[in-house]
Amino acid sequence: MANAGTVWPELSYTHWRDTAATMQLWTQIVGKVRLTQTPWLNHGWQVPLYVTARGLGTSPMPAGNEILEIEFDFVGHRLVARTSRGEERTLPLEPQTVADFHHRLIHLLDRIGVTVVIRDMPNEVPNPIRFSQDRTHAAYDRAAAHDFWRALIRVDRIFKLFRTGFLGKTSPVHFFWGSFDLAVTRFSGRTAPRHPGGVPGLPDTITREAYSHEVSSAGFWPGSEAFPQAAFYSYAYPEPAGFRDRAVTPGARYDGTLGEFILPYDTVRNAAEPEALLLDFLSTTYAAAADTGGWDRTALECPIGVPGRVRQV
Repeated sequence: MANAGTVWPELSYTHWRDTAATMQLWTQIVGKVRLTQTPWLNHGWQVPLYVTARGLGTSPMPAGNEILEIEFDFVGHRLVARTSRGEERTLPLEPQTVADFHHRLIHLLDRIGVTVVIRDMPNEVPNPIRFSQDRTHAAYDRAAAHDFWRALIRVDRIFKLFRTGFLGKTSPVHFFWGSFDLAVTRFSGRTAPRHPGGVPGLPDTITREAYSHEVSSAGFWPGSEAFPQAAFYSYAYPEPAGFRDRAVTPGARYDGTLGEFILPYDTVRNAAEPEALLLDFLSTTYAAAADTGGWDRTALECPIGVPGRVRQV
């Protein structure tokens, strides 16, 4: 693993797969706390986590008449829960089973007056084990977790820059704990055909609500057993005719099995200008979706934002 000073750290999935699998389940437990506390928002936008200055956090969520925040601190390697009443409790991030993490978090929240009951089954993972019974996943490599967060910082910044170039509806840049990826989504403004569902480990009602409208979505994931490589992705739903045949950023390719364009993280990391290459991937794959899908690009787009400069109208 690269040291903390590396701008684009190495992310070899095979080197940190056990930590990644455990962290995904830990983030699902925290994410499900947010799910139980927060009213439903379109496309499930009430549930993700967000990149913070120290790791990944929930942002404020309701807790009775107060608010609660939970943060994975990958600098101090601790989980922090704090409320607007001034309470703060922590758990160490260290090798521990998912079952122990689940028990300790629920107990910690109870100690600060937040009683929650979450659905005990993970989502979007193969062969799920109930959180309360999972003594299989227990890895935590501090350096690996820190490097992953450092990569998220770089990606989050470019995704947010890309987001400024769109006047239409666009999602925040957020981290989905189910699929363990950072994503940003643009919308054409038109409703989409009913999604067929069938996403493993995800109820069809949630999938259909998430894809109720036409999208061009891009994201970053650190890899999985099915795709053991950190990569950027971009897809359209519904996929327009001709989308997969469009020319996009050099080094990217359309993966027919996944149904999306893929750009390996290492291609970006080793590029002479990583940020420019990633921004080009986001822009060219969006253009592929918008052009083949007949989006009103003139009405939906604007120049990329510049700090301190008002957008011209």
